[in-house]
Amino acid sequence: MLREFLDSLAKRSMDIALASTGIAVTWPAMVAIASAIALEDKQSAFFVQQRVGKDGEPFSLIKFRTMTNRPNPNEGIQITVGDDPRITKIGKLLRNARLDELPQLFNILRGDMSVVGPRPEVPHYVAHYTQEQMKVLSVRPGLTDPATLAYRHEAQRLAQSSDPETTYINEIMPEKLAMNLEYLSQRNTLTDITIFAKTILTVVGDRLESKTI
Repeated sequence: MLREFLDSLAKRSMDIALASTGIAVTWPAMVAIASAIALEDKQSAFFVQQRVGKDGEPFSLIKFRTMTNRPNPNEGIQITVGDDPRITKIGKLLRNARLDELPQLFNILRGDMSVVGPRPEVPHYVAHYTQEQMKVLSVRPGLTDPATLAYRHEAQRLAQSSDPETTYINEIMPEKLAMNLEYLSQRNTLTDITIFAKTILTVVGDRLESKTI
């Protein structure tokens, strides 16, 4: 019990330190991004969507808006398929560089999320979880996780399906949850640092690769 408490305290301390540093370093970029999004189509720069957090509690996840506004962001198909026509010009750039996720640093500071942990899902898809898969809700969801790295080209895979949502629910989502359950079974400070470092290197590597194509 004491060890679990100390591990939890160390993880939360790391989350606060990384999120605070990230905000301090990137706030000028975030202001510039928000301004560019608002100027592009005179709409809100932010996208707020309900996700399921620790112990099944809902919270409002914040991202930079990369698509044209929908009447209700919590209704309809809630996955991105291929080159979705709803994605704006600036949104495409932000998605490629993962910069649309930056506002979630505030979710981390607020305690909704962790830097590393299973990515939070929308209620519509959590409703399809099995009892075993529900174990991913025993911890704070994260900005990145092993499945995020492995499935960073998920939209392209879904684009090849005749029924993307069914493919996501029956194939991709279970695969991602299995990876995150494995992560939880061996999670510690070192694995979190390793996943965080791999995420940074992957984002940088993908950007360099896109520039050479």
